[in-house]
Amino acid sequence: MQALLQYGFTAFGERVSVAEFVGQLCALLVVLLARRRTMWTWPVQVLATVLLFAVYSSAHLGGLAARQVVIFAISVSGWWAWTRRNDALYGVTVRTGTRMQRLILVVALVVGTVAVALLLSAWGASWAPWPDAWIFVGSVVAFAGQGLRLVEFWIVWLAVDAVGVPLQIASGLYFSAVVYGVFTALVIHGWLEWQHAARERGVTATEEASSR
Repeated sequence: MQALLQYGFTAFGERVSVAEFVGQLCALLVVLLARRRTMWTWPVQVLATVLLFAVYSSAHLGGLAARQVVIFAISVSGWWAWTRRNDALYGVTVRTGTRMQRLILVVALVVGTVAVALLLSAWGASWAPWPDAWIFVGSVVAFAGQGLRLVEFWIVWLAVDAVGVPLQIASGLYFSAVVYGVFTALVIHGWLEWQHAARERGVTATEEASSR
């Protein structure tokens, strides 16, 4: 892994390591795969978390590094969950969340961000604890929503990207900042596609629960 961090190329006047380049490309690929609701979303995400953990650790962004560990665990769980709700014709079935599920997502974002920011500040694990915490918690919530196949997980990603772009620039990770910008466009498109798929199948979280 050290070799992947040591070697790389220059882009936007800054050095981009092989680990950052491949890790961010895998992260981009995850968004494209998630749009298509394919099972390959998760193994590619696992690879991205391993590479980006090394990148963010070396950049002294403790929240972003810790995020990769949590996302790794969620990716394994989401992978298993998607195998249980896979349709041969439509792929993984998606749904809109209930009001309660949406409320839980918002509360988790706010409370989680405050808690993680205070921890990062106390431990001195990040030079930008609040945006670092927002991205960490938002990513975890988004991946949890993705594992549950909730359309709303795309909206959480938009909130993460809104903070992620300026934080990456401030950290000198310009390549990653560009990738985050591309994420935003892909996320908007993915959100529209999942909304269409959910409407087409007529699936909501409430209807799915009542059919079991």
